[in-house]
Amino acid sequence: MITLRQQNESAECPEVALAPWYAIRTKSNCEKMAALSLENKGYEQYLPLYRKRRQQSQRASEIEAPMFPGYVFCRVDLSIPSRIVTTPGVVAIVGFGSNPMPISDAEISAVKRVLYSGLAAEPCPFLLEGQRIRVVCGALSGVEGILIKKKSEFRLLVSVTMLQRSISVEIDREYITGV
Repeated sequence: MITLRQQNESAECPEVALAPWYAIRTKSNCEKMAALSLENKGYEQYLPLYRKRRQQSQRASEIEAPMFPGYVFCRVDLSIPSRIVTTPGVVAIVGFGSNPMPISDAEISAVKRVLYSGLAAEPCPFLLEGQRIRVVCGALSGVEGILIKKKSEFRLLVSVTMLQRSISVEIDREYITGV
């Protein structure tokens, strides 16, 4: 685990580079255990959490849940033989094929800034403008179309191909999923 002092020293000395961040795939519901195990092995890990309200029969409770279920972030120098995949709760290092792919420091920093800001943050589906989507709840449940963005709002675009005409309606991101 790297202390704040070590981080400041490495920031002052350009020849000391920190290892890149990698996404570590964990077993289902084992994110906290995997993060703790990685930290105990001496790795710098980051498990982004958010407060989630859970309704259990008659009472509601608040729990801390992973922002990215099934994943923990970890700084790893892959030029040194790694003990990551033998860590309890860890499945694999995320990448393409058998090649682990690093995550940029800027992306991890942005996630940290959002969570440390104190603003309400929660997971949402990763959808791209132009992607086919399906509405999963609400009055439009089951309707499929294209995701578009107009100013700061998301819209569902539904087309009648024969007429070469379309309509769009504002849609809440929580109600849609990729097709």
